Amino acid sequence: MPDVVLVHGTTQTAAGFDGVVEALRRSGHRARAVSVPGAGARTAGEYARILAAQVPETFDRPVVAAHSASGLLLPALAEELDSRRQVWIAAVVPDHAGRRSLMEEVRADPPSVFNPDWIGVDPASDPALAARFLFHDAGPDALRRALGTVALCDLSSVLAAPSEHDPARRPSTYLLPLGDRALQVSWMRRAARERLGVEPVEVEGGHNFYAARPGRCARLILHGAEG
Repeated sequence: MPDVVLVHGTTQTAAGFDGVVEALRRSGHRARAVSVPGAGARTAGEYARILAAQVPETFDRPVVAAHSASGLLLPALAEELDSRRQVWIAAVVPDHAGRRSLMEEVRADPPSVFNPDWIGVDPASDPALAARFLFHDAGPDALRRALGTVALCDLSSVLAAPSEHDPARRPSTYLLPLGDRALQVSWMRRAARERLGVEPVEVEGGHNFYAARPGRCARLILHGAEG
């Protein structure tokens, strides 16, 4: 049974994955959600080393799953941990072949990457914004728990730099929520196909769909990795 490491995005803490971690452990898997630091790193490689230090030494070539902008850290962390599989959860896939940073890609055509209504929104400033853009598919109890995990994480230095790690070097699963109100569905679908060489697994729900259906997300994370 593969071990699993989860990396939160820039709008939540690691606690946002508590339900997924619990579901994975119930099914017999060792799982750990790591905390992206607010300081002490500038490059994806530096972040990867800090994150890897939070993973138990007993974890063996874990599946590494990353959400949203932390997809930019995923290839480096997968290398650091010698991961058997990468899982992109509504995540940014770096344009390694084009040698463009995410910021360069966004500046070229912002609406092609992000929902125009999402650009400039700070979900940590207003629970209504977080509910609208991140957790609109969550029921009352799940929404209440999710809102308690909202926090901003600054990855600006990584967003501004081209990726040094090829995201297609290791096997991948891309989980694409069809109701995403942050990233454009068309962009995610194209990134999965062109940058990872995989067909995305399309699921119902919003950008942080795992908050509403952690058990479903846990099963999808293991898709193709067991055995």
